[in-house]
Amino acid sequence: MNVEEEVERLKEEIKRLGKVQPDGSYKVTFGVMFHDDRCANIFEALVGTLRAAKKRKLLTYDGELLLQGVHDNVEIVLKPSPPATEAAASVA
Repeated sequence: MNVEEEVERLKEEIKRLGKVQPDGSYKVTFGVMFHDDRCANIFEALVGTLRAAKKRKLLTYDGELLLQGVHDNVEIVLKPSPPATEAAASVA
C-alpha cells in the first residue's frame, strides 16, 4: 500500500472512530486510534501515516511525534472535505 492509499484509509478510520463536529470535521484521540484492533491491522506505522496526512494538511494535532501512553489524549482532527464542486473546480 502506498502513502496516498494509507492516508485515504486513515481518513476512513478517523471517520469510523471519531465524532463529527459542527463544522464537518471529525475528532478522535490518538489513544482510541492506537488501541483499535482494526487500525492496528491496517497501519504498520500509524504515527508515520498520521504525520504524512498532517504534512498534506488533511488533519491537525498538537506536536510532531505521538507516542502511545504519553499522547493518548491528544486530539486528532480530520479537516472537513471540500464540497465536490469546489474540489473538481480546483483540479481543473
